[in-house]
Amino acid sequence: MNLIIVESPAKAKTIKNFLGKDYEVIASKGHIRDLPKSRFGITIDEENHLIPAYSVAKENAATVKEINALAKKCDTIYIATDEDREGEAIGWHIAHAIKKDPESLPRIVFHEITKTAINHALENARKIDMNMVNAQQARRILDRVVGYKLSPLLSSKIQKGLSAGRVQSSTLKLVVDREREIRAFIPEEYWTIDTLFKKDIEATLISHNEEKLSKLSITNKKQADAIVESVKADSFVISKIETKERKSSTPPPFMTSTLQQTASSKLGFTPKKTMMVAQALYEGVKTPSGTSGVITYMRTDSLNLAHEAVTAVRGVIESRFGKKYLPSEPKVYTKKAKGAQEAHEAIRPTMLQFTPEVAQSFLKPDEIKLYRLIYERFMVCQMNDAIFEQQSILFSGANNEYRAIGRKLIFDGFYALTGAEDKDKLLPALIEGETAEIQKINQEQHFTEPPARYSEAGLIKKLEAEGIGRPSTYAPTIATLSNRTYVTIEKKQIIPTEMAFTVTEILEKNFANIVDVSFTANMEEKLDEVAEGENDWQKLLSDFYFPFLEQVEEGKTNIISQKIAQPLGRNCPKCDAELLLRSGRFGEFIACSGFPKCKYTEQVEGNEAKEQTNSESSDEICDKCGKEMVVKNGRNGQFLACSGYPECKNTKSMNIEEKISLTPCPDCGGKISLKNSRRGPFWGCAAYPKCKFISKFEPSTIKCKEKSCDGALAKRVYRGKEVYECIKCKTRTPAEEIE
Repeated sequence: MNLIIVESPAKAKTIKNFLGKDYEVIASKGHIRDLPKSRFGITIDEENHLIPAYSVAKENAATVKEINALAKKCDTIYIATDEDREGEAIGWHIAHAIKKDPESLPRIVFHEITKTAINHALENARKIDMNMVNAQQARRILDRVVGYKLSPLLSSKIQKGLSAGRVQSSTLKLVVDREREIRAFIPEEYWTIDTLFKKDIEATLISHNEEKLSKLSITNKKQADAIVESVKADSFVISKIETKERKSSTPPPFMTSTLQQTASSKLGFTPKKTMMVAQALYEGVKTPSGTSGVITYMRTDSLNLAHEAVTAVRGVIESRFGKKYLPSEPKVYTKKAKGAQEAHEAIRPTMLQFTPEVAQSFLKPDEIKLYRLIYERFMVCQMNDAIFEQQSILFSGANNEYRAIGRKLIFDGFYALTGAEDKDKLLPALIEGETAEIQKINQEQHFTEPPARYSEAGLIKKLEAEGIGRPSTYAPTIATLSNRTYVTIEKKQIIPTEMAFTVTEILEKNFANIVDVSFTANMEEKLDEVAEGENDWQKLLSDFYFPFLEQVEEGKTNIISQKIAQPLGRNCPKCDAELLLRSGRFGEFIACSGFPKCKYTEQVEGNEAKEQTNSESSDEICDKCGKEMVVKNGRNGQFLACSGYPECKNTKSMNIEEKISLTPCPDCGGKISLKNSRRGPFWGCAAYPKCKFISKFEPSTIKCKEKSCDGALAKRVYRGKEVYECIKCKTRTPAEEIE
């Protein structure tokens, strides 16, 4: 009897179906040994080596006992965890947990969970790779050092519950830096002059008075008007017609980062969801021939493809589409990034006969969506490029020059499978030297946009480009930032919270290396060197640990506390403990130092504290108990509360100072006034609910000039410029044009 130990129960079930009675297959369910959760778990020996104190967690004890029992009955024990550093380390830990010499256990690896792949792996067993194990140990210890030493410092200086991490903090800095760019952005005005020549040819102005024009060349209306007048006075001829072939290259097969990005843009999947669905496809799903893994390993940064798989897909392409769609030689893709694990494979289907059409009857809705994406990407990466004919027409005048560009698909190539994403833009047949008349000129004002916030897919692309983290860390890193409330994700945009700015600023000043992108990427390269046997893992740890420890000690003294918990020199009237000035979600307040036993609090107004019973008085009387109502501050601004609280908990909203607009209601002609709501002030009709007119800005008596729109214009500031915006159609016009 033989025993195969894998990580996942689903994988164990799939492999067991292939092998029959001579094999037992059991899952470790991930890591069964790790650093302790409740303490640092790392000691320093006489040689300044960092020694981890691994232990089996209580929740894993039953699994270890079960593996031990099976191991005693079996002749050969195979370690079959995933073929990456994490999987190698899990196998090493399993051996120690069942009291076996790791080097004595055969190690088998496979990129796909199919019967052929498993049998091939059993025939080609190797030993556990200690270089890979040590690289994982180094990463784990580095992350523990940063987490256990830096997180408590942040909690003591800023707010309880904060965390920091080697990859997490440098990723957060990327998000914060982008938000800083957005906040510091100053819009620049520019104008475009779109021109339509005869036969509805759209052309772009590329030069004026022999000066080449870029997107931002025309910076104001006066300049735009002058150019338009020059164009109107000019005479144009077709000076040059040029035709060239352009190729649309096939995309490479998927690796982890590109799968996450494409699934996000095309399917709307989060990176976490993508990996969960891919995991199921890898570990085993129902197929016509039984349960089997239908894609290769999904945590990879390699673009390699197995020779057998490429040969098979070329045969499918030729039979389905014909020889003209098949390149003369297989296409080979390489990843230039340092540290790519080229021994691995790209993500591809394991059974080409399990087409998306067949899979439709076996897979869940999300599974078939992702599987189709992977299947078609593998097919197209070995097909011929699509070919376009690009036509360029130059319209020349005495003082101005235009260019029109058209394109036509002349060979669809891989678009035969995916469909053409780029539509043809055909230009009419013209002759060089003939005159060209202008049909229409349209000038339009624009303002430059700030850089976009990162989406999850965009951030993963940035992390990959900068060399921060590895395929297995992208999705968990973003999830950690979200769970720790460092960022929020709204409409697919990653937005840092104010706490993210505070933490990043402190780390930049005191732990610049932790948030430095190049330092983090360089550390990844050093871990790669450990995995390749080119660097000593203990030296790597020592070189980082001792200087970092000095930084932490300096930070305890140098970092000024961001917490507001200042003693006020007087005691709580309820329990006689000291009162402290604290900071909360809605500003400063006074609280008893005996919290949570004593929950006495006071409000703060200006620099002086007042007890709740001495809040600002008002002329209002409580309609429930007859006592005076007092003014208080809440999350939506000021409100009235009964001074008899807590016996009477009556509250009223405070209306902002009434302001009646001179402009009648655009909808019914009645009065409109300034009102208040949870979302701030707004202008609303006094006839509500009969008339439901509302506007964020006060309307004017000026009407919109757009066709089929008679809405009122409201004056406002838009991107630093005064404009009039239509309340109905939202068309904006510069204020100087109206005034």
